[in-house]
Amino acid sequence: MNYSQAIEFLHSLNWFGANLGLTNTHKLAALAGNTQERLRFIHVAGTNGKGSTCAMLESIYRTAGLRVGLYTSPHLVSFRERIQTNRQLISEADVVRLVREIKPWLKQCDPSRHPTFFEAVTVMALCYFAEQKCDLVIWETGLGGRLDATNIVTPLASVITNIGLDHQHWLGDTLEKIAAEKAGIIKPGIPALTATKQPEALRVIEQVAHDKHSSLTIVNLEPGTWNLERISLSGGHQRLNAALAVATVEALQKAIPVNIETIRRGLETVHWPGRLQLVTRPTGQRVLLDGAHNTDGAEVLRAAIHRETPFTLILGILSDKDWRAICRILAPLANRVLLVPVASERTLRPEELATVCRIENSGADVVSCGSLAEALTRSASDPFVVIAGSLYLIGEAMEQLGLSPVPSTDEKILNNWQPAKLKER
Repeated sequence: MNYSQAIEFLHSLNWFGANLGLTNTHKLAALAGNTQERLRFIHVAGTNGKGSTCAMLESIYRTAGLRVGLYTSPHLVSFRERIQTNRQLISEADVVRLVREIKPWLKQCDPSRHPTFFEAVTVMALCYFAEQKCDLVIWETGLGGRLDATNIVTPLASVITNIGLDHQHWLGDTLEKIAAEKAGIIKPGIPALTATKQPEALRVIEQVAHDKHSSLTIVNLEPGTWNLERISLSGGHQRLNAALAVATVEALQKAIPVNIETIRRGLETVHWPGRLQLVTRPTGQRVLLDGAHNTDGAEVLRAAIHRETPFTLILGILSDKDWRAICRILAPLANRVLLVPVASERTLRPEELATVCRIENSGADVVSCGSLAEALTRSASDPFVVIAGSLYLIGEAMEQLGLSPVPSTDEKILNNWQPAKLKER
């Protein structure tokens, strides 16, 4: 097996969707020797800001001298982004080896409930981090929390960034239902932290923490509460993510001491691409990349760019998102809107986006494009371009703008999945 064949095999697991539950992951982890029991974790869930908060925690603890594993999803360009140690991507050779190891274990699971891509990769990550002798693993949920494959670990702390309406078909159609799924990562007696603001969601998290006898820290940005200085990530919303990361580090001081100067340097040097990432091209054109894939994310992007006029918006959204609301939030800001398909089976047709964008901004030049490449060509002479709507689109843009090496095989296909309804397995 070579790397391309390993990627092809992992892609074949996407046929089994994303039926959420812990049975398969527990089974695979046991066959792997329950390597999670040799590791320490900070488990992070939430609707938005999970990746940024994970990146900040990783940067702080790596700056403190720890060997830190980082498990996140989806990837932007390369599958290897999902599994990193000290921000070094897992090697192609290790991916091949781990796929070889896990293949026979998959056959030992119930054939009527075949392990999914995410279940297999989660156990691969556990094996890899144990081999790497990581001192700490920053562990991001994939979808939800309670029945997410990552929830087989017992962490040092459970972190919930926020609660918003996303993935309603699988997590529930109210903030309370979604909060209950996210709060499922809270473990008995393990400290929990959240930056959730909505009262109805916060009440659910507080009740779960109370029932599990877990201390709960509610993080906010009240004046004087958090001494946050320079953060390398753009956007005012990152101050709250940083406050949550700092509060988590403070809560774990007895287990992992980290001084204030290390925290400061960790926040100043954190890197997390594709989130309000501003790039200046050789032509002088400025391009802002942001994976604003739900309404809360779109609101954050609007707050960041509302004074930027004129600009061109390149927008591509998945069909299972609240795309009408995203168009309503972003389209009125631009003087030109170019709609593109996303490289995913779940993409929404540009023509459907165009219809809504024309209603929301009748004065804008709204154009449906056949590809991102066409949109980039059409906007080549525009001074400021914003590319948004899907992280998958951001990954494609990073390739086409020369911001990331282009893999020899198309690894973005691994982000394609069709989740079934949330259910116990």
